[in-house]
Amino acid sequence: MKLGSILLGSILVATMAQTAVAKDLVVGANLGNVPWEFVNKDNQNAGFEIDLAEEVGKRLGRDVVVENIPFNGLFSAVQSGRIDIAVSSITITAKRLESVSFAQPYYDSDQSLTTRSSNGVANLGEVKGKIVGVDTGSTGDMWISERKDEYKPKSISRYEGLAPAMLDLAAGRIDAYISDIPAVQYYIQDKPQYAVAERIPTGEQYSMMLAKDAPLVAEVDSILTELKNEGFIAKTHEKWFGFPAPVTSSTVELRPLPGK
Repeated sequence: MKLGSILLGSILVATMAQTAVAKDLVVGANLGNVPWEFVNKDNQNAGFEIDLAEEVGKRLGRDVVVENIPFNGLFSAVQSGRIDIAVSSITITAKRLESVSFAQPYYDSDQSLTTRSSNGVANLGEVKGKIVGVDTGSTGDMWISERKDEYKPKSISRYEGLAPAMLDLAAGRIDAYISDIPAVQYYIQDKPQYAVAERIPTGEQYSMMLAKDAPLVAEVDSILTELKNEGFIAKTHEKWFGFPAPVTSSTVELRPLPGK
């Protein structure tokens, strides 16, 4: 083999190696999920989990590319390998762990019942005969669907994100909305036409979702450990929510890998 061919081969191998190292980290997110992930007034992706994903990508040495995917589509996107990671305040559940993996949790949450301030629905006991909105495939959807016989809503309307549901709530097309309480509280803080009528204790925890047993799970989990130890996630929480995370929460404390 000629020297020129050897040199050319070496250059090609080096180039291919660099390309592999620099492979984009594709993150799927439902970009209507304020303050977790959304498009801001400057038409840029922003939010608590966007900041977190960007830092994870940085520490992996990979550029982050965000794909806007409806919440219910995130699961198949991860499983098929279309995306590397999914974020969108995704709750870790035993059922989901059967088909996907999660890194350690970084946010503790509950559900909430949100209504119009003036429509008279004061609590869950008053949703009987009413139209209740939920996010398709969310834990709020699962919660009320499993309790239809108990609370007897007239019907359940499903949405792809908080914003369209809240618009329909304001317009009277639904009477109440069940969703993650932190996102709702953030959204309605300057909108007096809405009220959180009841907090629904569900003890949920959010994290990044990945393909089942993917090698990347351990890498991402290790980075989240670093970010908690450095106080990065706690500072990001305060940036987006305006108050410190509880010191005993999964935002601050290390947690084991779910399902292990």
